[in-house]
Amino acid sequence: MSEQTIEYDLCVLGCGPGGFAGAMRAFDFGKHVCVIEGGEIGGAGVKWGALASKTMWELSKDYSIAAKQDRGYQSQHLTVDFGEVNATIEEAVKERQYQMLTQLETFSPRRWQGEGSITYVRGWASFVDRHSVEVCLDDGSTQLIHAKNFLISTGSHPRGYGNLQVDQDKIFNSNGIHRLKKFPKRLLILGAGVVGCEYATIFANFGQTQVHLVDHKDRVLSYEDRDVSAFVEQSLEGAGVVLHQSATLQDIHRRQDYLAAVLDFPDGHSEVIEVDAALISVGRQPNLKHLRLDKIGIDLSKNGFLTTGVDCRVDGNIFACGDVTCHPNLVNIAELEARMAAKEMFCRAIHPLNYCNMSAIMFLNPSVATVGLSEEQCQAQNLSYRVAYVAYAMSSRPLAMRAKRGFVKIVVTDDAEMKILGMRSAGPQVSNVVLSIAHFMDHDKGAAEVLKSVYPHPSISETTQECLRLLIGKSIYKAQAFPGKMWVKTWNPEDGYRDCSRDFQVEQCEIPNQR
Repeated sequence: MSEQTIEYDLCVLGCGPGGFAGAMRAFDFGKHVCVIEGGEIGGAGVKWGALASKTMWELSKDYSIAAKQDRGYQSQHLTVDFGEVNATIEEAVKERQYQMLTQLETFSPRRWQGEGSITYVRGWASFVDRHSVEVCLDDGSTQLIHAKNFLISTGSHPRGYGNLQVDQDKIFNSNGIHRLKKFPKRLLILGAGVVGCEYATIFANFGQTQVHLVDHKDRVLSYEDRDVSAFVEQSLEGAGVVLHQSATLQDIHRRQDYLAAVLDFPDGHSEVIEVDAALISVGRQPNLKHLRLDKIGIDLSKNGFLTTGVDCRVDGNIFACGDVTCHPNLVNIAELEARMAAKEMFCRAIHPLNYCNMSAIMFLNPSVATVGLSEEQCQAQNLSYRVAYVAYAMSSRPLAMRAKRGFVKIVVTDDAEMKILGMRSAGPQVSNVVLSIAHFMDHDKGAAEVLKSVYPHPSISETTQECLRLLIGKSIYKAQAFPGKMWVKTWNPEDGYRDCSRDFQVEQCEIPNQR
């Protein structure tokens, strides 16, 4: 197939993680795909978002561990340079971008002689009709691309805040924070969601910056259970972050050598904070305006997103994935949606995506992992449940790592089956813990069934094992001996909470007849 193809099987608009995954899944089916990208390949998920920020988090975590003085060693004259940190982040980003470019070139029509192909076009696309887009190329010319199907994966950009001007010099958003020339002595972060809390953690870990975290809610990560929010707040404050909760940023006045941030509080008083830089982190908005969706009769939701079904279809031959939909802005979700869309286009997907059991990691100190229902979500649905909590300090591997701050909390149905409804966990290596629980949830397993597996020792997963044992009353360490570090509760709409930590029954065993 030559690059002069009149009509592609699929045209992908945007080459972030989602668009790239969708293109490659269509290629798996032997289809001819055109990928159009006007900005950085990899999009926000690689250049500014997940990969870049998590690289920075890893570096900050390593630095904070090296700076510890409670492990029998001390690092002398430990220093850090923001420019060098940025150079390391850029190296990681470039590695991923060139991996993507390498694959696109490998399967381009100029080289690939097998089934299907991938054509990569640099430019900005807008719809002409249901089967064609016009692309403004880098050289200023235009090109018309025809396709049977379209996958919109144009990603998102940081949301603005009122009339505040983000200049990426003193006032930044997450796309521009890496433009800092050096660590600011004082940094204000607006927004205590995941991104705000992660960057507060990063700058606190490096120990060069006094961080002020501002949010209009009364707690960080306000959509999570209160004990999870409280744990994160304690972690942030323990690292030196100053929390300004139930506070509204009224304005930021630019002075010659500093910024003066004005905060308003519900009781009527105000406070002025002097900082050197500010990071605005109040959510993201989809990149859809330039697509001219009105040309193909596609309307946006009231919040400005594309509405998709379980098959990731917007309408007819138009599909969408990732940040342009109203689902969580996560790379793994974008990739799964894109792959689902490609399968739906070309061979009919058998199993629709299940958004209920999609796990997520918050890169804090320590990290927090979530999957399934939280306690507050169960209560909002009037769903009776049993919940157990085990502190990391009760498990051998965290003791060995000297990383005792953390916990595993598992929610199950309050019945004999004890089907797993969700988990919240904090601590090192939680990504491994949450994956196993998500897997068990996908297979509709109960607490007792999960315990049939042999857990390696010493491992973080043993904390999960002990939490599951606690749920069924068979834990090795008992909640009665360690109040505060281990507990079991039930909740139902009629009676609310009941503490089961002190419930104890002797298990009866049948002794076989001896001959």
